[in-house]
Amino acid sequence: MATKTTPSKNRTKKLSNQLNLFLNSKSKTDNPNNKIVLFSSFLLLVLGVYFLSVFYGDFEQFNANKMSTTLGYSFIVLATTLLAFKVLFFIYKAYNYFKYKPIASVSDNELPTVTVIVPAYNEGKQVWDTLMSLDNSNYPKHKIQIISIDDGSKDDTWDWMLDAKTKLGDRLEIYQQPENQGKRHALYRGFNLGTGDIYVTVDSDSIVTEDTLRNLVSPFIKDENCGAVAGNIRVLNNKKEMLPKMLDVSFVMSFEFVRSAESNLNSVLCTPGALAAYRSTAVHQCLPQWINQTFMGKPSDIGEDRAMTNMILKQGKHVLFQKNAVAYTNVPEQYMGLYKMFIRWGRSNVRENLEMAKYVFTNFRTKGKSGTRILFISQFIKILMSYPLLISMLFFVLVHPLLFLGSTLVSILVASTFSVIFFTSQYKTTQGFWAYSYSILFTFALFWITPYAIATASRRGWLTRELVEVK
Repeated sequence: MATKTTPSKNRTKKLSNQLNLFLNSKSKTDNPNNKIVLFSSFLLLVLGVYFLSVFYGDFEQFNANKMSTTLGYSFIVLATTLLAFKVLFFIYKAYNYFKYKPIASVSDNELPTVTVIVPAYNEGKQVWDTLMSLDNSNYPKHKIQIISIDDGSKDDTWDWMLDAKTKLGDRLEIYQQPENQGKRHALYRGFNLGTGDIYVTVDSDSIVTEDTLRNLVSPFIKDENCGAVAGNIRVLNNKKEMLPKMLDVSFVMSFEFVRSAESNLNSVLCTPGALAAYRSTAVHQCLPQWINQTFMGKPSDIGEDRAMTNMILKQGKHVLFQKNAVAYTNVPEQYMGLYKMFIRWGRSNVRENLEMAKYVFTNFRTKGKSGTRILFISQFIKILMSYPLLISMLFFVLVHPLLFLGSTLVSILVASTFSVIFFTSQYKTTQGFWAYSYSILFTFALFWITPYAIATASRRGWLTRELVEVK
C-alpha cells in the first residue's frame, strides 16, 4: 500500500512505536519471574488451608450454636447452595473456554466496508491519540470511514479533533453536538451518518493495535448470522496507580476467560463500549427502539452497549468475542471514579437483565438457546441473591467476626489463585498477583455496589465524566 511520508504519518508511526513498546513491556519483560508467581500462589494456598484449619474449631462451635436458629440454618443452606452453583457454572464456563478459538483475519478483498464511530466528551488530547491509532490500522483505506463526534465537551476536545482533521484530511469526518446529549445520542448520529456494512464503536480514551479492526470484523464474513462482535479490552494507564493494575487483571478474566466461554455459545452478553462491532442491518433494525429506550418512564442514558447487544441477541443473531482484536483503554485511578463506574455498570446490568427476561425463554433463536439461557440465569441469580447475601454477611460479621474474616480470606485466596494462574499463563508476567488485591478490595470495599445499583436502577447520569469549569 503506497503512502506519502508526511508529518501525520510520522506522528502516527511514533504512536505505533510507543504502543508496541507498551505491549512488549507488558508481555515479555517479566517472563523470568513466571515461576515465582506460581510458587507464591502455591504458598498463599497453603496459607489459606492453614487459616481454614485454625478456624475449623470456631466453625464447629458456630455450627452448634447457630445452626439451630432459623437465620443461622438459612445462612448455611444458602451459602452451600450458591457455592455448588458457582462451582458447576465455573466448570461449564471452563468447558466452553477451552472450546473457543478466535477467528483469523480474512483477506483484504474479503474485508467489508466499515464505519468507525468515536464519540468524545471532555476527553482532551486522548481523542487525538485514539483517532491516530485508528488511522494507523492496516485496514484497506478505501474501506474505512472514520467519524468522530464531540458531544458538547467543555474542555479542548474539539480543538484536538480539529487538529486530527487537519492531519488526516478526508479520512476523518468530525461533528459537534450543539450540547451534551449523552453517548447514546452521539453514537446514534454516527450510525445514521455511517455508510459501512459494519459499524465499529471505539471509546475516545482507547488505543487500538494495527490488526484490531481487521480481526474485529472478520467474524461477520465467516458467520453470516453474526450480528455483533466484542473486542478484547486491556488497561492502558496501568503503569503507576494500583487500581488500574488490578483492573487489568480483572479485565483479562472478564474478557479472555468469561467472554471466550460466552462466545463459544454465540451469546456474549455485552459488547464493550471501548471496542465493539455491529452489522449495520442489525443496528438499523433496532435503532428506533434503542434511541428511545426508557426505564421506569425515564430515558436511558447509560448502558448503551449492553442495550444494543441485548437487542441484537433478541433478533436471534450471534454475538461473538475476538481475543485477537485488542484495544487499550483508560480506567479510573481513584476509588471514587472506580465505584461510580461500577454503579453505572450495575444499573445497566439490572435493567438489561429485566429486558432479557422478556425474550430469553421464547423461541428467539432457531438453535443454541440453552447456552444463552444458562448465562442469563447465572446473571439473574447474582442480582436476585444480592440482598440475601448482604444480610447473611452482616449477620455473620455480628455473630462471629473472626470466623467471617478467616473464611472470607480463604475464599479469596482460592478464587483469586485461578485468576493469577490464568493471567500468568496468558502473559508470562507477575502482574497477575494483583488479582489478590483486587479480590480483597472488591470484597470489603465494593460489596455494596450491586444492592445499591438495584435500589437506584432508575437513576440517570454517567457519573464519571464531570468536569470542573474554570471561570
